[in-house]
Amino acid sequence: MKSKMSQMFVQGETIAAIATAVVPQQGSVGIVRMSGKQAIAIARILFHASGRQPWETHRILYGYLRHPQTEQVVDEALLLIMQAPRSYTREDVVEFHCHGGIMPVQQVLQLCLEQGARLAQPGEFTLRAFLNGRLDLTQAESIADLVGSRSPAAAQAALAGLQGKLAAPIRQLRSTCLDILAEIEARIDFEDDLPPLDEAAVVAQIEQVLTEVTHILETADRGELLRAGLKVAIVGRPNVGKSSLLNAWSRSDRAIVTDLPGTTRDVVESQLVVGGIPVQVLDTAGIRETADQVEKIGVERSHRAAQAADLVLLTIDASTGWTEADQEIYEQVKHRPVILVINKIDLVEVEERKIMQSQIPVGMEAQPTFNPKSKIFTAASLNQGIEELETAILEAIHTGNLKAANLDIAINQRQAAALTHAKTSLQQVQETIAQQLPLDFWTIDLRGAIQALGEITGEDVTESVLDRIFSRFCIGK
Repeated sequence: MKSKMSQMFVQGETIAAIATAVVPQQGSVGIVRMSGKQAIAIARILFHASGRQPWETHRILYGYLRHPQTEQVVDEALLLIMQAPRSYTREDVVEFHCHGGIMPVQQVLQLCLEQGARLAQPGEFTLRAFLNGRLDLTQAESIADLVGSRSPAAAQAALAGLQGKLAAPIRQLRSTCLDILAEIEARIDFEDDLPPLDEAAVVAQIEQVLTEVTHILETADRGELLRAGLKVAIVGRPNVGKSSLLNAWSRSDRAIVTDLPGTTRDVVESQLVVGGIPVQVLDTAGIRETADQVEKIGVERSHRAAQAADLVLLTIDASTGWTEADQEIYEQVKHRPVILVINKIDLVEVEERKIMQSQIPVGMEAQPTFNPKSKIFTAASLNQGIEELETAILEAIHTGNLKAANLDIAINQRQAAALTHAKTSLQQVQETIAQQLPLDFWTIDLRGAIQALGEITGEDVTESVLDRIFSRFCIGK
């Protein structure tokens, strides 16, 4: 079934779009991309190459872009020609490499549209690459992940998908299921002419496919972490050193630090990378009862940030120890994974440090979200304890509620849903075989598994899936 965007593609229209970010007074190069049957013809109308430069595929020409009627020069530029099928979309593609900024690329784009090109829909270049067999659906999604990656690990996972490291095993699993289906259907249609079906071999093959599907499904948490990142909230009483902790961790002065309690009045954000995982750190206002209306708003926002966080860093002051106010804050966040950060440890005597290291605050011992290893000592003002804190966070990711599989690939939510469907269908086939039902019943759920696996790579895809995937792309991709 074709989507709305694929219907546009079938009509053979030439599309155009700005393929680079456009920022006023920034960026040295801006690219306008065209794809379609008329791309090169339009380029010949607009672009005037200096001298006798040959218009050959995969060659860069130097020249000027001019208005075809007024002959006014719009920009000095480079033209890159890529004739089908050796292009991103497997259509004729041209790119005008203009000067950066808003006006040059917008004027060039407008000239392309005036000559008959249509403004591309979001993701339409990649959609055409998919429909023309240049990419499968997992590779197309990996391109979007690569563009939006927020850490080296996220970029590597996206590149693995782009290189087919997800598509290859999925296709192999689907091929195995197709072979099993063919064997079963052959026995149904030609029962008298073929030897009996080797039921034990079929059972073993299905078990092997199911094991591999389960293994790939385990990467869903890692994929979500790499794409969405981890949201960490630093909470605690006023003046326990939350802002100092953020500054030491981010190696910046994002938050104002003073000896006055209640200095932080709003949630301060910082983007970090811990062990390859993007981390959004939220420094919240000190939680306490207050009559100050501005501070009260900050406290309310702190509550909301803590409730929405994937991980909470409950920070206390080592010099005052665990207080009743700390206990009240903990009661509000204990349903989330918690790391206890005991800050200002430099203000405590050595013997007292040893006692604190061996103790867990009263009220936290029996909480399932608290691990005794999740107690970190820091001296934020001296930049001490940050490495231990990051280690504890990674420990929480890999062993707690934030578990992530340690694999090269990392599937997204759509792929996980399809794999879950395939897993359920395969389990149903196993149950059908165990109940000794006729072979016709075996094929029903086996076809369901084959279709679900095909949805991942795009071999079985619906209109709504295509529209949902490619509408999230930027216009020029």
